[in-house]
Amino acid sequence: MPRRLRKQPPSDPVQAAHSIFAQLTGEESRIVPPEKNAAAVALGKLGGAKGGKKRAAGMTSEERKDAARRAAEARWAQKK
Repeated sequence: MPRRLRKQPPSDPVQAAHSIFAQLTGEESRIVPPEKNAAAVALGKLGGAKGGKKRAAGMTSEERKDAARRAAEARWAQKK
């Protein structure tokens, strides 16, 4: 699940109006998401792209079947 970078607006309309008014008058600062380090993003993409293939290459066919079965069971368990 992606992380939420913005604050959720209050469910109460009065609180929501107060929050908007505070942002407009400068009492409450607007939330600015932090910038990502480009080098760290590139390294993450490299590792994520080859991780599953490398893991599968080191497994026997029985281990791969078992991992696939467990993954399918986990996916079906979430749909309830």
